[in-house]
Amino acid sequence: MTILLLSGIFTLAPPTGIQAYDTPDDRGGSITIEWQLSSNDVGIEGYEIYRSEDGVAYEMVGFIGQGRGRYQDETDDNREYYYKVAALRDTVRAFSSSSQPVMSRPQLFDLGATNLFIAMIIFCSITLYFIQTARRGKKFEIRKIAGLDAVDEAVGRATEMGKPLLYCMGVGLVDSIATIASFNILGAIAEKTGQYETPLIVPTSDPVVYTVAREIVKESYTSIGRPDLFDSDKVYFVTDSQFAYASAIDGIMLREKPAANFLVGYFQAESLILAETGAMTGAIQIAGTDNVSQLPFFVTACDYTLIGEELYAASAYISQQPLLLGAIKGEDWGKIVILSTLLVASLIGLLTKFPILNLFR
Repeated sequence: MTILLLSGIFTLAPPTGIQAYDTPDDRGGSITIEWQLSSNDVGIEGYEIYRSEDGVAYEMVGFIGQGRGRYQDETDDNREYYYKVAALRDTVRAFSSSSQPVMSRPQLFDLGATNLFIAMIIFCSITLYFIQTARRGKKFEIRKIAGLDAVDEAVGRATEMGKPLLYCMGVGLVDSIATIASFNILGAIAEKTGQYETPLIVPTSDPVVYTVAREIVKESYTSIGRPDLFDSDKVYFVTDSQFAYASAIDGIMLREKPAANFLVGYFQAESLILAETGAMTGAIQIAGTDNVSQLPFFVTACDYTLIGEELYAASAYISQQPLLLGAIKGEDWGKIVILSTLLVASLIGLLTKFPILNLFR
Protein backbone atom coordinates (compact mmCIF):
# COMPACT_ATOMS: atom_id res chain seq x y z
CA MET A 1 0.00 0.00 0.00
CA THR A 2 1.23 3.47 -0.88
CA ILE A 3 -1.35 5.19 1.31
CA LEU A 4 0.09 6.01 4.72
CA LEU A 5 -1.86 5.75 8.00
CA LEU A 6 -0.67 8.29 10.53
CA SER A 7 -2.56 8.61 13.84
CA GLY A 8 -5.59 6.97 12.25
CA ILE A 9 -5.78 9.51 9.38
CA PHE A 10 -5.06 8.71 5.73
CA THR A 11 -2.36 10.84 4.10
CA LEU A 12 -3.57 10.96 0.51
CA ALA A 13 -1.37 12.66 -2.09
CA PRO A 14 -3.27 14.92 -4.54
CA PRO A 15 -2.74 14.87 -8.29
CA THR A 16 -0.31 17.50 -9.56
CA GLY A 17 0.55 19.40 -12.71
CA ILE A 18 -3.07 19.98 -13.75
CA GLN A 19 -3.49 21.51 -17.19
CA ALA A 20 -6.70 22.47 -18.95
CA TYR A 21 -6.81 23.43 -22.62
CA ASP A 22 -9.20 23.73 -25.53
CA THR A 23 -9.54 20.32 -27.19
CA PRO A 24 -7.72 20.60 -30.54
CA ASP A 25 -9.19 19.83 -33.94
CA ASP A 26 -12.83 19.73 -32.82
CA ARG A 27 -16.04 21.67 -33.39
CA GLY A 28 -15.82 23.37 -30.01
CA GLY A 29 -17.74 22.65 -26.84
CA SER A 30 -14.95 20.60 -25.29
CA ILE A 31 -12.06 21.19 -22.86
CA THR A 32 -9.39 18.59 -22.09
CA ILE A 33 -7.95 18.30 -18.56
CA GLU A 34 -4.68 16.48 -17.90
CA TRP A 35 -2.77 15.87 -14.64
CA GLN A 36 0.01 13.87 -13.05
CA LEU A 37 -1.31 10.86 -11.17
CA SER A 38 -1.35 10.84 -7.41
CA SER A 39 1.59 9.04 -5.80
CA ASN A 40 -1.10 6.94 -4.09
CA ASP A 41 -2.74 6.00 -7.40
CA VAL A 42 -2.63 2.24 -6.77
CA GLY A 43 -4.75 2.46 -3.66
CA ILE A 44 -7.37 5.02 -4.65
CA GLU A 45 -10.81 4.60 -6.22
CA GLY A 46 -10.29 7.19 -8.92
CA TYR A 47 -10.33 10.90 -9.70
CA GLU A 48 -13.13 13.43 -9.46
CA ILE A 49 -13.08 16.40 -11.83
CA TYR A 50 -14.43 19.71 -10.57
CA ARG A 51 -15.30 22.80 -12.62
CA SER A 52 -15.87 26.45 -11.72
CA GLU A 53 -16.81 29.56 -13.66
CA ASP A 54 -15.43 32.02 -11.11
CA GLY A 55 -12.55 30.06 -9.59
CA VAL A 56 -14.30 29.94 -6.21
CA ALA A 57 -17.35 27.68 -6.29
CA TYR A 58 -16.59 24.28 -7.82
CA GLU A 59 -18.96 21.50 -8.84
CA MET A 60 -18.10 17.94 -9.80
CA VAL A 61 -18.54 17.26 -13.54
CA GLY A 62 -16.92 13.86 -13.97
CA PHE A 63 -15.21 10.83 -12.50
CA ILE A 64 -12.68 8.36 -13.92
CA GLY A 65 -10.89 5.38 -12.45
CA GLN A 66 -7.34 5.10 -11.19
CA GLY A 67 -4.40 5.08 -13.56
CA ARG A 68 -5.96 7.64 -15.88
CA GLY A 69 -4.75 11.21 -16.10
CA ARG A 70 -6.91 12.71 -18.81
CA TYR A 71 -10.54 13.80 -19.00
CA GLN A 72 -12.61 15.59 -21.64
CA ASP A 73 -15.35 17.91 -20.43
CA GLU A 74 -18.27 19.21 -22.48
CA THR A 75 -18.59 22.98 -22.14
CA ASP A 76 -20.12 26.10 -23.67
CA ASP A 77 -17.88 27.93 -26.12
CA ASN A 78 -16.33 31.33 -25.32
CA ARG A 79 -16.87 30.96 -21.57
CA GLU A 80 -13.98 30.72 -19.07
CA TYR A 81 -13.70 27.72 -16.76
CA TYR A 82 -11.39 26.67 -13.94
CA TYR A 83 -10.68 23.04 -13.04
CA LYS A 84 -9.51 21.00 -10.07
CA VAL A 85 -8.95 17.26 -9.78
CA ALA A 86 -9.37 15.30 -6.55
CA ALA A 87 -7.95 11.87 -5.75
CA LEU A 88 -10.65 9.83 -3.98
CA ARG A 89 -10.43 6.99 -1.47
CA ASP A 90 -13.60 6.21 0.48
CA THR A 91 -14.64 9.64 1.74
CA VAL A 92 -11.13 11.12 1.67
CA ARG A 93 -10.33 13.58 -1.13
CA ALA A 94 -7.04 15.24 -1.97
CA PHE A 95 -7.52 18.26 -4.26
CA SER A 96 -5.03 19.55 -6.78
CA SER A 97 -4.37 23.21 -7.31
CA SER A 98 -6.65 25.11 -9.69
CA SER A 99 -5.90 25.27 -13.39
CA GLN A 100 -5.51 28.45 -15.37
CA PRO A 101 -8.76 29.80 -16.88
CA VAL A 102 -9.56 28.21 -20.23
CA MET A 103 -12.35 28.43 -22.81
CA SER A 104 -13.35 26.26 -25.75
CA ARG A 105 -13.67 27.42 -29.35
CA PRO A 106 -14.44 25.62 -32.62
CA GLN A 107 -11.45 25.06 -34.91
CA LEU A 108 -11.62 25.86 -38.59
CA PHE A 109 -9.55 22.84 -39.63
CA ASP A 110 -9.14 19.34 -38.25
CA LEU A 111 -5.41 18.80 -38.61
CA GLY A 112 -5.92 15.12 -37.82
CA ALA A 113 -7.68 14.75 -41.17
CA THR A 114 -4.87 16.34 -43.22
CA ASN A 115 -4.22 13.06 -45.03
CA LEU A 116 -7.85 12.92 -46.15
CA PHE A 117 -7.63 16.52 -47.38
CA ILE A 118 -4.52 15.72 -49.43
CA ALA A 119 -6.20 12.61 -50.86
CA MET A 120 -9.26 14.69 -51.81
CA ILE A 121 -7.07 17.27 -53.60
CA ILE A 122 -5.26 14.53 -55.54
CA PHE A 123 -8.49 12.75 -56.44
CA CYS A 124 -10.23 15.95 -57.60
CA SER A 125 -7.18 17.07 -59.59
CA ILE A 126 -7.01 13.77 -61.48
CA THR A 127 -10.74 13.87 -62.22
CA LEU A 128 -10.62 17.48 -63.44
CA TYR A 129 -7.62 16.68 -65.62
CA PHE A 130 -9.46 13.90 -67.45
CA ILE A 131 -12.59 16.03 -67.79
CA GLN A 132 -10.54 18.80 -69.41
CA THR A 133 -8.86 16.21 -71.62
CA ALA A 134 -12.28 14.97 -72.72
CA ARG A 135 -13.34 18.53 -73.52
CA ARG A 136 -10.36 18.85 -75.86
CA GLY A 137 -11.71 15.93 -77.88
CA LYS A 138 -9.87 12.89 -76.53
CA LYS A 139 -12.07 9.79 -76.50
CA PHE A 140 -12.21 7.39 -73.56
CA GLU A 141 -13.60 3.89 -73.56
CA ILE A 142 -15.35 1.92 -70.82
CA ARG A 143 -15.14 -1.85 -70.74
CA LYS A 144 -18.11 -3.67 -72.21
CA ILE A 145 -21.09 -3.95 -69.83
CA ALA A 146 -23.54 -6.60 -71.05
CA GLY A 147 -26.56 -5.14 -69.26
CA LEU A 148 -26.09 -1.75 -70.87
CA ASP A 149 -25.36 -3.17 -74.31
CA ALA A 150 -28.79 -4.81 -74.07
CA VAL A 151 -30.58 -1.45 -73.75
CA ASP A 152 -30.85 -1.05 -77.53
CA GLU A 153 -32.06 -4.63 -77.79
CA ALA A 154 -34.73 -4.01 -75.12
CA VAL A 155 -35.97 -0.80 -76.74
CA GLY A 156 -35.92 -2.41 -80.18
CA ARG A 157 -37.87 -5.40 -78.94
CA ALA A 158 -40.55 -3.19 -77.40
CA THR A 159 -40.77 -1.16 -80.62
CA GLU A 160 -41.12 -4.20 -82.84
CA MET A 161 -43.79 -5.77 -80.63
CA GLY A 162 -45.72 -2.51 -80.30
CA LYS A 163 -45.58 -2.76 -76.52
CA PRO A 164 -44.50 -0.24 -73.90
CA LEU A 165 -41.29 -0.18 -71.87
CA LEU A 166 -41.57 -0.13 -68.05
CA TYR A 167 -39.00 1.80 -66.01
CA CYS A 168 -39.15 1.22 -62.22
CA MET A 169 -36.91 3.27 -59.91
CA GLY A 170 -37.57 1.35 -56.70
CA VAL A 171 -38.43 2.76 -53.28
CA GLY A 172 -35.42 5.05 -52.79
CA LEU A 173 -35.77 8.75 -52.00
CA VAL A 174 -34.37 11.49 -54.18
CA ASP A 175 -31.19 11.77 -52.09
CA SER A 176 -30.28 8.11 -52.60
CA ILE A 177 -27.17 7.57 -54.73
CA ALA A 178 -28.87 4.71 -56.56
CA THR A 179 -31.87 6.92 -57.35
CA ILE A 180 -29.62 9.69 -58.69
CA ALA A 181 -27.83 7.16 -60.91
CA SER A 182 -31.23 5.87 -62.05
CA PHE A 183 -32.24 9.41 -63.07
CA ASN A 184 -29.27 9.55 -65.47
CA ILE A 185 -30.14 6.19 -66.98
CA LEU A 186 -33.80 7.19 -67.29
CA GLY A 187 -32.83 10.25 -69.33
CA ALA A 188 -30.78 8.18 -71.79
CA ILE A 189 -33.51 5.55 -72.15
CA ALA A 190 -36.19 8.20 -72.63
CA GLU A 191 -34.21 9.61 -75.54
CA LYS A 192 -33.99 6.18 -77.17
CA THR A 193 -37.69 5.45 -76.69
CA GLY A 194 -38.49 8.88 -78.08
CA GLN A 195 -36.47 8.21 -81.22
CA TYR A 196 -38.52 5.05 -81.90
CA GLU A 197 -41.79 6.46 -80.54
CA THR A 198 -41.98 3.63 -78.00
CA PRO A 199 -44.31 4.24 -75.03
CA LEU A 200 -42.42 4.62 -71.73
CA ILE A 201 -44.15 3.98 -68.38
CA VAL A 202 -42.48 5.37 -65.25
CA PRO A 203 -44.39 4.72 -62.00
CA THR A 204 -42.68 6.16 -58.89
CA SER A 205 -42.96 5.66 -55.13
CA ASP A 206 -42.03 9.15 -53.93
CA PRO A 207 -43.57 12.53 -54.83
CA VAL A 208 -40.20 14.25 -55.21
CA VAL A 209 -38.81 11.40 -57.30
CA TYR A 210 -41.94 11.63 -59.45
CA THR A 211 -41.42 15.36 -60.05
CA VAL A 212 -37.79 14.91 -61.07
CA ALA A 213 -38.50 11.86 -63.25
CA ARG A 214 -41.33 13.71 -65.01
CA GLU A 215 -39.05 16.63 -65.90
CA ILE A 216 -36.24 14.30 -67.02
CA VAL A 217 -38.50 12.41 -69.42
CA LYS A 218 -40.01 15.64 -70.71
CA GLU A 219 -36.56 17.19 -71.26
CA SER A 220 -35.30 14.04 -72.99
CA TYR A 221 -38.13 14.16 -75.54
CA THR A 222 -37.49 17.86 -76.07
CA SER A 223 -33.76 17.32 -76.61
CA ILE A 224 -34.46 15.00 -79.58
CA GLY A 225 -36.99 17.41 -81.06
CA ARG A 226 -40.11 15.44 -80.13
CA PRO A 227 -41.76 17.22 -77.18
CA ASP A 228 -45.14 16.11 -78.53
CA LEU A 229 -44.38 12.51 -77.51
CA PHE A 230 -44.37 13.33 -73.80
CA ASP A 231 -47.44 11.93 -72.05
CA SER A 232 -47.79 13.12 -68.46
CA ASP A 233 -50.09 10.17 -67.70
CA LYS A 234 -47.20 7.75 -68.30
CA VAL A 235 -45.00 9.24 -65.56
CA TYR A 236 -46.91 9.24 -62.29
CA PHE A 237 -46.80 8.79 -58.53
CA VAL A 238 -48.26 5.53 -57.18
CA THR A 239 -47.75 5.32 -53.41
CA ASP A 240 -44.96 5.53 -50.85
CA SER A 241 -46.02 2.24 -49.24
CA GLN A 242 -43.41 -0.39 -50.13
CA PHE A 243 -45.55 -3.43 -50.87
CA ALA A 244 -48.50 -1.42 -52.18
CA TYR A 245 -46.05 0.00 -54.70
CA ALA A 246 -44.82 -3.50 -55.55
CA SER A 247 -48.42 -4.67 -56.06
CA ALA A 248 -49.11 -1.72 -58.37
CA ILE A 249 -46.03 -2.47 -60.48
CA ASP A 250 -47.04 -6.13 -60.72
CA GLY A 251 -50.47 -5.04 -61.89
CA ILE A 252 -48.92 -2.86 -64.60
CA MET A 253 -46.77 -5.79 -65.76
CA LEU A 254 -49.78 -8.10 -66.01
CA ARG A 255 -52.12 -5.59 -67.66
CA GLU A 256 -49.82 -3.68 -70.01
CA LYS A 257 -47.50 -6.61 -70.81
CA PRO A 258 -44.42 -4.42 -71.37
CA ALA A 259 -41.82 -5.96 -73.65
CA ALA A 260 -38.94 -4.72 -71.47
CA ASN A 261 -38.66 -3.95 -67.76
CA PHE A 262 -35.96 -1.76 -66.25
CA LEU A 263 -35.62 -2.18 -62.49
CA VAL A 264 -32.93 0.37 -61.68
CA GLY A 265 -32.58 2.19 -58.36
CA TYR A 266 -32.82 1.37 -54.67
CA PHE A 267 -34.81 -1.78 -53.89
CA GLN A 268 -35.57 -3.69 -50.72
CA ALA A 269 -37.65 -6.83 -50.10
CA GLU A 270 -39.94 -6.07 -53.04
CA SER A 271 -37.17 -6.76 -55.54
CA LEU A 272 -37.92 -10.48 -55.93
CA ILE A 273 -41.66 -9.83 -56.22
CA LEU A 274 -41.11 -7.42 -59.09
CA ALA A 275 -38.44 -9.45 -60.86
CA GLU A 276 -40.37 -12.72 -60.62
CA THR A 277 -43.58 -11.18 -61.97
CA GLY A 278 -41.66 -9.60 -64.84
CA ALA A 279 -40.07 -12.92 -65.69
CA MET A 280 -43.52 -14.59 -65.74
CA THR A 281 -44.74 -12.11 -68.36
CA GLY A 282 -41.84 -12.96 -70.65
CA ALA A 283 -40.36 -9.44 -70.72
CA ILE A 284 -36.65 -8.84 -71.12
CA GLN A 285 -35.45 -7.48 -67.78
CA ILE A 286 -32.47 -5.27 -66.96
CA ALA A 287 -31.93 -4.55 -63.26
CA GLY A 288 -29.43 -2.67 -61.13
CA THR A 289 -29.14 -1.61 -57.50
CA ASP A 290 -26.50 -0.78 -54.90
CA ASN A 291 -28.32 -2.75 -52.21
CA VAL A 292 -26.07 -5.81 -52.12
CA SER A 293 -28.61 -8.00 -50.32
CA GLN A 294 -31.05 -7.67 -53.24
CA LEU A 295 -28.61 -8.41 -56.05
CA PRO A 296 -29.02 -12.24 -55.84
CA PHE A 297 -32.73 -11.91 -56.59
CA PHE A 298 -32.08 -9.74 -59.64
CA VAL A 299 -29.32 -12.05 -60.88
CA THR A 300 -31.69 -15.01 -60.61
CA ALA A 301 -34.84 -13.52 -62.14
CA CYS A 302 -33.53 -10.90 -64.60
CA ASP A 303 -31.75 -11.22 -67.93
CA TYR A 304 -29.08 -8.65 -67.11
CA THR A 305 -27.97 -7.14 -63.80
CA LEU A 306 -25.79 -4.10 -63.17
CA ILE A 307 -23.48 -4.97 -60.28
CA GLY A 308 -21.44 -2.56 -58.19
CA GLU A 309 -20.18 0.55 -59.93
CA GLU A 310 -21.72 -0.49 -63.23
CA LEU A 311 -24.84 1.26 -61.96
CA TYR A 312 -22.97 4.53 -61.44
CA ALA A 313 -21.13 4.34 -64.77
CA ALA A 314 -24.26 3.44 -66.72
CA SER A 315 -25.22 6.97 -67.76
CA ALA A 316 -21.74 7.62 -69.18
CA TYR A 317 -21.73 4.25 -70.93
CA ILE A 318 -25.12 4.72 -72.57
CA SER A 319 -24.75 8.37 -73.58
CA GLN A 320 -21.01 8.23 -74.42
CA GLN A 321 -20.78 11.89 -73.46
CA PRO A 322 -17.10 12.96 -73.26
CA LEU A 323 -17.49 14.79 -69.94
CA LEU A 324 -19.08 11.82 -68.21
CA LEU A 325 -16.50 9.45 -69.67
CA GLY A 326 -13.72 11.79 -68.49
CA ALA A 327 -15.15 11.76 -64.97
CA ILE A 328 -15.26 7.94 -64.93
CA LYS A 329 -11.67 7.78 -66.20
CA GLY A 330 -10.54 10.22 -63.50
CA GLU A 331 -12.24 8.19 -60.77
CA ASP A 332 -10.52 5.02 -61.95
CA TRP A 333 -7.09 6.65 -61.90
CA GLY A 334 -7.83 8.15 -58.50
CA LYS A 335 -8.52 4.66 -57.16
CA ILE A 336 -5.27 3.41 -58.68
CA VAL A 337 -3.34 6.17 -56.89
CA ILE A 338 -5.06 5.42 -53.56
CA LEU A 339 -4.45 1.65 -53.86
CA SER A 340 -0.81 2.26 -54.80
CA THR A 341 -0.35 4.51 -51.78
CA LEU A 342 -1.87 1.91 -49.48
CA LEU A 343 0.41 -0.77 -50.94
CA VAL A 344 3.56 1.34 -50.48
CA ALA A 345 2.52 2.24 -46.92
CA SER A 346 1.95 -1.44 -46.12
CA LEU A 347 5.41 -2.36 -47.42
CA ILE A 348 7.01 0.40 -45.37
CA GLY A 349 5.15 -0.86 -42.31
CA LEU A 350 6.49 -4.38 -42.88
CA LEU A 351 10.06 -3.13 -43.26
CA THR A 352 9.91 -1.23 -39.98
CA LYS A 353 8.14 -3.98 -38.00
CA PHE A 354 10.13 -7.09 -38.90
CA PRO A 355 13.89 -6.79 -38.24
CA ILE A 356 14.76 -9.50 -40.75
CA LEU A 357 13.43 -7.28 -43.51
CA ASN A 358 15.71 -4.44 -42.46
CA LEU A 359 18.49 -6.16 -44.43
CA PHE A 360 16.90 -4.69 -47.55
CA ARG A 361 16.89 -1.14 -46.23
